[in-house]
Amino acid sequence: MTPEIQFNRGAINAGECVTTAWEMIKSKYGMYLGISLIAVVMTSCIPCLNIFLLGPVMGGIFYVGLRDMKGEPVDFGMMFKGFENFVPLMVIGLIQSIPAVISQVVQYSVRLGQFASGGMGRGGRTFFQGSSIGPDIIAGVGFVVVLIVVAVFAVFAFVWWAVFFFAIPLAMDRRLPVVEAIKLSARAAMGNIGGLLVLMILEILVAMLGLLLLCLGIFLISIPVIFLTNVVAYRLVFPPEQSSPFNYNPPPPNAYRDWGPGGMAA
Repeated sequence: MTPEIQFNRGAINAGECVTTAWEMIKSKYGMYLGISLIAVVMTSCIPCLNIFLLGPVMGGIFYVGLRDMKGEPVDFGMMFKGFENFVPLMVIGLIQSIPAVISQVVQYSVRLGQFASGGMGRGGRTFFQGSSIGPDIIAGVGFVVVLIVVAVFAVFAFVWWAVFFFAIPLAMDRRLPVVEAIKLSARAAMGNIGGLLVLMILEILVAMLGLLLLCLGIFLISIPVIFLTNVVAYRLVFPPEQSSPFNYNPPPPNAYRDWGPGGMAA
């Protein structure tokens, strides 16, 4: 039976995560910039295949970041280490991407509806003109409904993001199966929900700062910082495995060759 993996509660300090991430990036800026750009291309710019690559790519980023935090040698090629654990990471990435897929479907549906209503021409306006309810009231009610839907979806998206926040690194770092990684990630997220909320807000601000820097800052600074910030947050909640202080290895066969039957040296 696999021993239960312990985690720290209330361990995420969002400011510390960002600061530590930036210090890591400064020492190896070229490598982390290259890893971040390749990760964005593979997870955002390859239609249909990108959702299958999300888990392995992010697993590789965690692999590099966690090794770097331990002071072990790292290089650009290690970002592909996630593909060595492809299937579990892919499955977690697919499940984690469900809200994003739903959001895209809704956006395309809204655009299709706008296109269809635009083709109706004056028919839509004639309906409002003949209705006892003014178009302004209908528009106001529609706006309130949209706000409520957006708020509900934003809360759902945050909870979903939090539940899966630790799943990919757990599958990569501890080699947990998919279900166990997700369940443990959810428990750890509930134990650090406040820190995760502050972390998300801070990462949004980092992304906005990158957009203000002629938009190039989002690629040159924001994305690498966000990736490494998540690595640091994971390590704060799940410290490195501690090696046992006891030596359970049996002694070599000749260890007792000089001892007689009575326990005394021959």
